[in-house]
Amino acid sequence: MADPARAGRLAQRIKVLVAEALRKRVKDDRAEAITLTEVRVTNDLQHATVYYTVLGDAAAAEGAREVLETHRGTIRHEVGRQLTIRLVPTLEFVADDVPEAAAHLEEVLAQARERDAELARLRQNATFAGESDPYRKDKPGDEDTAR
Repeated sequence: MADPARAGRLAQRIKVLVAEALRKRVKDDRAEAITLTEVRVTNDLQHATVYYTVLGDAAAAEGAREVLETHRGTIRHEVGRQLTIRLVPTLEFVADDVPEAAAHLEEVLAQARERDAELARLRQNATFAGESDPYRKDKPGDEDTAR
């Protein structure tokens, strides 16, 4: 079993090699919209999960998935030629959902900013329900005799 640091270094190298293979070896226009976001390699160096995003709509994402699945062997062959390890890890391509999650968070933050702005507008013209200073104060002539 390899150490996690070696797996991390191998993951970075695989990311670069897969990107080069997509650019140089895969002759499909749908591959141009693919962006590799992360690669994770198991500690035994036998399996690599490649996360990717696609610019465009759902049809572009489906086309990118087809390209990656069709050319998986070619990409793995190119990765194997460049790596100096005995066994080339299997490649699994997974669509990354980070952009959708980030868009959702941006939407939630925008709603919170709108609510804060509305509350600030309401607060500007607000007045106290009672007196401006609700705390009781002793009058100068009233002394507490119980002390």
